[in-house]
Amino acid sequence: VQLQASGGGLVQAGGSLRLSCAASGRAFSGYVMGWFRQAPGKEREFVAEITRGGRTTYVADSVKDRLTISRDNAKNTMYLQMNSLKPEDTAVYYCAGRRLGARYDLWGQGTQVTVSS
Repeated sequence: VQLQASGGGLVQAGGSLRLSCAASGRAFSGYVMGWFRQAPGKEREFVAEITRGGRTTYVADSVKDRLTISRDNAKNTMYLQMNSLKPEDTAVYYCAGRRLGARYDLWGQGTQVTVSS
C-alpha cells in the first residue's frame, strides 16, 4: 500500500481545509490510519487516528474541537477536515498507516498547510 496526501494550501486564520490521503492497493481497510504533522523546528506530532472500520477515532486534545478524521474504505481514502484554522496549525501534514497492534510504518509524502494571521 502506498499513500498520497493532498489538499494542503494557504488559508487565512479561521478558514477551513480538507486533507485527503489516497491509498493504492487493496489492503487499505486492513490498516489503522492516522494523521501527523510537523511544524518548522518542531518534532512530528500525532494529530488523529481512525480504526480500520472507521467507527472509532482519536484526536489530539489540542485540535479535537476543530479537526475531524474520517475514511471511506470503498474509495481507499482517508480525510482530515480542519476548521477554524489557526497560525499554529501551520505544518506539513502526513498520513500514515499501521497494522493493528503495530507501529506506524506506512507514510505518505506530506502536504503543506500554511495558515496566515
